[in-house]
Amino acid sequence: MTILERIQQLKMQRGWTEYRLAVESGIPQSTISSWYRKNINPSIGSLEAICAAFQITLSQFFSWEDEGVPVKLTQNQRQLMDSFSRLAPPQQKTLLAFLQSLHPEEGPQ
Repeated sequence: MTILERIQQLKMQRGWTEYRLAVESGIPQSTISSWYRKNINPSIGSLEAICAAFQITLSQFFSWEDEGVPVKLTQNQRQLMDSFSRLAPPQQKTLLAFLQSLHPEEGPQ
């Protein structure tokens, strides 16, 4: 599946038109249309805006094998994911260890 096909799939799952995607993502409809006309992929920034509109992460966007309904994140979860992604790998590891220490019965993931 291509990136454009994945966007189309997510639109169809939600019953969204191209116009609705434009409104929800803040990307001009003409830009979205040109991706399909010219068969070009959106930039990473545009993909991030699309994912935010669909309320999914980039990782979920690229999980093409998972045909289930994407998980919708709360505002707090999105903020946590955004903050986590800006940390350096050692900081991420430390934060994960801390979070796991709050619920030791669950064990490492």
